Amino acid sequence: MPRRREVAKREILPDPKYNNRLVAKFINNLLKCGKKSTAESILYGAFDLIEARYKDAPPIEVFEKAVNNVKPIIEVKARRVGGSTYQVPTEVNPSRRVALGIRWLISHSRERSEKTMKEKLAGELIDAANNRGGAIKKREAVHKMAEANKAFAHYRF
Repeated sequence: MPRRREVAKREILPDPKYNNRLVAKFINNLLKCGKKSTAESILYGAFDLIEARYKDAPPIEVFEKAVNNVKPIIEVKARRVGGSTYQVPTEVNPSRRVALGIRWLISHSRERSEKTMKEKLAGELIDAANNRGGAIKKREAVHKMAEANKAFAHYRF
């Protein structure tokens, strides 16, 4: 972190198929060992599975609804005051909201019991769009923790 000035955010180009920046960001978070084509095939395959299950809504809408449902509003941050550490609830920055939502969706889809990653990701996205699943539980746990530590909100920095 530089002391003098802000770091310029890199511009993320939209993905080639849907021309959407959120999809491109999701693909970049999904990839392992730099295999972007594999990550793209996993996500687009999951979109095909969502399209097969959901006839009424296009998969990009289900995806955006899932990410919006998972994004946290408040979180707790550790703040050291007078020798003791308090969990202080703070509002989440919009770019961090998206990053946390994407990260939780990917990690909880990897933990699912379906056979292929496409099926796991499609299942987690559908569950998140319907306000259930592991990523939604994670968001609820974060919000519950912030609610429990509301008494320390005056230590906000």
